[in-house]
This record gives sequence, C-alpha cells and structure tokens, in this order.
Amino acid sequence: MVPDTTTSPRTGRQELLTALGEIEQRVLWLSAATIDHANRVRPNPTGLKVGGHQASCASMVSIMTTLWFHELTADDRVSVKPHASPALHAVNHLLGELPAEALTTLRSFGGLQSYPSRTKDPDPVDYSTGSVGIGATAPIWGALARRYVEGRFPGAGTGRQYALLGDAELDEGACWEAVQDPMVAGLGEVVWIVDLNRQSLDRVVPALSAERLAGMFEAAGWQVLTLKYGEQLTELFSRPGGEALRTRLDTMGNPEYQRLLRCTPAELRDRLPGTGSTREPLERLVATLDDDALHSAVRNLGGHDLGALLDAYAAIDDPRPTVILAYTVKGRGLHSEGHPQNHSSLLTRDQLADLATRTGADPDDPWRPLPDGAAARLCAERAEELRRPPVERIAPPPVPTDFGRTPGGTGTTQQAFGRALLDLSRSAPEAAARVVTVSPDVSSSTNLGGWLNKVGVWSPTERVDWFADDAETILHWRENPTGQHVELGIAETNLVGLLGELGATWSRWGQPLLPIGIMYDPFVNRALEPWQFGIYAGGQSLLVGTPSGVTLAPEGGAHQSITTPSLGLEQPGCTTWEPAFAQDAEWCVLAALSLLGRPDGGSAYLRLSTRPVDQSLAAVPADPAARERRRRQAVAGAYGLRRAEGTPDVTLAAMGAMVPEALAAADRLASLGVAADVVCVTSPGLLFRATQARRGLDDAPQWVLDQAFPAARAAPLVTLLDGHPHTLAFLGTVHNTPVTPLGVTHFGQSGALDEVYRHHGIDTESVVRAALDLTHRP
Repeated sequence: MVPDTTTSPRTGRQELLTALGEIEQRVLWLSAATIDHANRVRPNPTGLKVGGHQASCASMVSIMTTLWFHELTADDRVSVKPHASPALHAVNHLLGELPAEALTTLRSFGGLQSYPSRTKDPDPVDYSTGSVGIGATAPIWGALARRYVEGRFPGAGTGRQYALLGDAELDEGACWEAVQDPMVAGLGEVVWIVDLNRQSLDRVVPALSAERLAGMFEAAGWQVLTLKYGEQLTELFSRPGGEALRTRLDTMGNPEYQRLLRCTPAELRDRLPGTGSTREPLERLVATLDDDALHSAVRNLGGHDLGALLDAYAAIDDPRPTVILAYTVKGRGLHSEGHPQNHSSLLTRDQLADLATRTGADPDDPWRPLPDGAAARLCAERAEELRRPPVERIAPPPVPTDFGRTPGGTGTTQQAFGRALLDLSRSAPEAAARVVTVSPDVSSSTNLGGWLNKVGVWSPTERVDWFADDAETILHWRENPTGQHVELGIAETNLVGLLGELGATWSRWGQPLLPIGIMYDPFVNRALEPWQFGIYAGGQSLLVGTPSGVTLAPEGGAHQSITTPSLGLEQPGCTTWEPAFAQDAEWCVLAALSLLGRPDGGSAYLRLSTRPVDQSLAAVPADPAARERRRRQAVAGAYGLRRAEGTPDVTLAAMGAMVPEALAAADRLASLGVAADVVCVTSPGLLFRATQARRGLDDAPQWVLDQAFPAARAAPLVTLLDGHPHTLAFLGTVHNTPVTPLGVTHFGQSGALDEVYRHHGIDTESVVRAALDLTHRP
C-alpha cells in the first residue's frame, strides 16, 4: 500500500470521502440506468440486441470517481476502456457536460456511441477507444506528441496522460510493444490504471498474476503501485487470525475468490476458512464479524477503496511512467458482481429497483439531479476546475503544389519521396517546419537519409553522436529537442499509434503538424487496424509504404505486398496514391501534405517502389498550362499517358511500377495492328469515388473520368498493377466495357524481375495476350 498523503483544500478528508462516495453511487446508478434505458425503455422495433456493459462500468466507478472529482486537472487527458463508456457519460453528465436527455441515446442513431469517440460523442472524450489495446496505448503516444508540440510550438501545456484499461486488455501484444519501447521510459506523465477484475468476456481468468505483471512493467522502467486490499480488510489483517486471512486470500485462485462473491453469509463462513492450517484461526476471526461486515469484507479491494485510490495518485513518481494495478470486482455493487458470465448481462427490473434504493436514486425519475449538499457542490466545483478554454486552431502553412522542375534520367518513386522532403524545406520552410517523420528503424533503407541529416532526430534531451567524427558515417544521428524525425523500435503498431496522435495535435492543442510515417509496404497490413483507428479518432497523417509489391523480386513472398493497393478503396478518411514516376510522386506527396492538420482534411497512403524507371516515359508536358493539367489529373487519380491514333481498340490502365510494361505492350500491340491507349492510374480510391458520384452515391468530383477515360475513346480494358487485380477491376464500369484485370493473386517467389513478373502474369507478354483476347484477334 502507498502512504496516506492526500489532503483537500476544500474540505477535510472524511468529508471529501463521503462526498466522493455519494458521487460514486450516482455514477454507478447512471451508468446502469443508461444501459437499461437503451435495452428496455427505448423502443426497439427490430428486436436486435442493443447491448451495453453494466458490470464493466461498475468495476471502474470508484477509479473514475476519484480521478474526475478529485485528481484531474484541465490539462490532463484520459483514455477510458471501451466497455466503461456509459460510466464516462455519467461522469460528464454530473460535470454538466451532457444533458440528461442525452443519456437516453446510448447506441441509438446519432446518439452516444457504444464506445468512447472523440469525433462522434457530444460530450468531452479525450481518446477514442473500442479496439482493445489501442485505446490503452494512445495516451503514451499522446504524451510524446504533446512534448513534441510543446517543444516547437508552445501552447500544448503539461498535464498527465491517463489510460484506464481492463486487465484482459493486457493480453494484447500492442500494450507490451508500447510499454517497452525505448522512447517511453522517460514519459513520466503517463499513468495507466489497470482495472484488475480478473475476468475476461467469457470467464474468470484462472492464472492472472499481478506479481508477474508488476515485474514486466518494472523491467521496462515503470513505477508500479499495487492496490490489492481496502481499509476494512487491512484492519482485519491486524486482528488475531488476520495473517491467516491475508495468506488465504493471497494464495486463493481467482475462480475460487470470485465464487466467494456469490455466497450467502452462511456459505462464506464455511468456505472462506478453507481446509488447511488457516481454517481454525479464520473460523475464529469470521465468528467475530456479523453478516454485513463479512459480506463487505470479502469484496473490500483496493480498486474500490476511495482513500487508497487518492493515496495512490499522490504517490505517482513523475520522472517515469506509472502503472496502478487496482484490484476490483467486475459488477461491483450489482447483483451480477463476480459472476463469470456477467460481461454483458442486464439487471432485471427488480434488481434495478433495488440498485436505485441502495444508491439513493429513483427508478421512476432516473436522471434526477443529486440533492443539494456536499456531493453536488463538489460536482460544480470540479466542473469549473476541469473546464478547458476553446482551442484556437492555427491554420497549417500552405504547401506548394509543384516545385517546378522535371526529374530526368532513371529513378524510383521512393527516391522521389526523399527528394520531395528536401525540396519542401527549401521551397516552403514554414510548411517543412511542421513536418515530423516517424519510422520503425528503417530510415536509411527508405530514402530518409538526406532529410534526417538535414533536420536531425527528435529527443527530449540532446544526446552525443559518438560516430559524428567517423569518416565512413553517412547517416548523421543528431538527437536533440529540435529534431524532426522520431525513431521508434521495430514495432509498426507503435509507429502508427504515434502517427495518429501527431496527426491529432491540430484538434487537441490547435497546432497542426504534417506527420509522415514510413515503413516497408509488406507490413502496412500489420499496422492497418491501429492506423485506421487513429483516422477514426481524427488523426490526420501520411503513411508511406515502400518498397512494395512483387517488384521486390529477390526478397521472396514474405516481403512482397499484395493487398495494400486497395486501401484507398476501403479505408474511410484516407486517399491512396501509387505513382509510377518521380514527377507524379512529388505531386502526390505535396497533395497529401496539403490534406493534413485541418478540420476538412484527411489522411493519405502512398505506395512507393524501388524499381528504377526511365523518367522520360512520363512525357511531362513542357508547356506550363499543360503541365498543370497533368498535375491535376495525376493528383485526381489518373491521366492519359499515351493516346493511339484514331479510335483505340483497347485501353491499358496501369498503376505504379507496372506502367513500363503497359507502354511496352502498347508498342507490341501497335506492331500487330491493335491500337492501344495507355492510362496511368495514380489513385484507385479517387477513381472509385468518381464512379460512385456518377451514380449519385458520392459527392466526389467526376471530371477526372472524362479526361482519363473519355467516352469517345471507350474500349475494352486491361488493368495492370503490382497487387491484387480486384483493385482496378471496377474501371470496366466507367463505360460498361469488357475488362481483364491483371495482378498478383498468390504469394510471390524470389527471382529476377522478369521471372517474377512472368510467374504472376503481369509481364508485357501477359498484357499483350490479354489485349488480343479482349479484341478477339486471331
């Protein structure tokens, strides 16, 4: 246990605890009543289950009450575990941030969300949660993002970053990847409070060991505070037989303990003493307790002891992250407490009425305010103390659309990306100052070296580069608080977690950043779920996947991405580009950066390649007006790269690294008397939205279809990409023409590039055959 060091300037400790206790009971009632109303009161003509988690809320009520109504400051931010969403709304209601009528809208269309949402809930929500493990780690990356912003653009302030998570959430590897990342050990403002109720969705967890968890956190440099027993049990431990009671409880398995919570007092008197050497002294101790005292003692855990929680907050060690392991009972105070199947169970009407009686509420007037008194006054005081001033948002600096030069020779889109960052720093230094790049230990292999040498690596403190004077050092690793590159460990989930929080600084503190994450494209799918959750939460960022596809021929199947090109079709709030040429890559990078840090903005994904391509194939127009027209088309999703004389017999629509094969195939077809147009596709997602808009299903611009695929030149289509062919198969619907989609549909092979392309049927020969089949040539 931690020492009692908490005092309150508003009132004495006992008066404070009494007021907190009344609020705690009201939060318990409101969370349960909100869920009950959604399931039993609000009309449900479909009969589908609405759901909610009364038991999961109940185990968090004490923790949340002490945090919001005593500990938090206006600068603090809190991530609340998904299933405690109704408890968060209850807290916000008592703080005056949510009207009573809103509590009747849980899980209704346009109402309170099933899980906390920054962008969809009407009341203050600091972090969107719902995907287990991601909400828990978000405050870590929020802390790092706040430090970065405060160091460069003051105004983000200080404040702690809390995560309230369930113990079963620690099963997620994302939690431990974040806990042990080298960047995290110095983030003293990070506080995790683990709701250690020892239950998962289906069962009591049989072998959960807080000691093992504590050891893992301590090994990562975290402070560990364990709240196991409350004041009543602690006092019993000091009585005759108390040590036997402590030993019995400490050594008892989780399922046996949970079963005690379901026992009558008579059953407790028989079961609690056990069968070993502790039985006799425990029988004597239990005999001194009346039924009510025995009933409350068994469930008197530290996570429900308001005083112990306040003491734990006072003992937080600021220089390092802290985890509080708070033992709780799932369903505490409800009739379902401790039952292994209580996860989504609902109180009956009689049980809800009983809860109202015990908590001082009225089931006929469930949203009745707290009566005048200390608890109501504390709510009003805390509402004032926690009120945040409106965020004054700074508009991001303008990003140029074109640097005005045309790449020549042979180059790759990956190289063009690195060059674009350096050109941005020269052409638009204000915009470049807002750029922050993040990579999982792959900076040098993804063409970030020049940018990194120019801007340096971000670190809270300056560190010595011991290889600065080594003549063979090419990548200079200068770490200081002014650096603009953040290097994490190899875990991709950490990268996109940080990316999401860096991309949310415009809405949290009014300071827009232009965050860019770079990783190997084959691992984008590993990071996709946490990245898309960051987008859902309002984070705007650019994710660059490079190198990509089976074009990584020597690497083999494990490093050859197949499904990533369709992300732009499937991910809301995200635009995908896969440029073929360096010029297109530059334009798309600038377009992506212009989307970031603004209320009407969004995220982007660039899929880049390491295949060297002759840049003259791009045929970038020299005339300024024609060049701008090409740029607009490239950014909008596609452009006509080559037009055959007269009416085409076939159109070859190719994307990314496969465009040279399409051009070579067009030449071969011309020699066979088949006229082929070649369209360079840069964004399948934008083209799909345009086709939807034609049918009135989207509000996206449609003009790019008319320019890239003019009706007068409609012809059978061969689509080609280094990825799954379904990505471009929809292009046949532009003019309802026959289409043969070519791409990669199975795991790759190592080999030379021509061998691998031939193996997957995406080489020039395959394109020619597909075109001849479509045009019914002999």
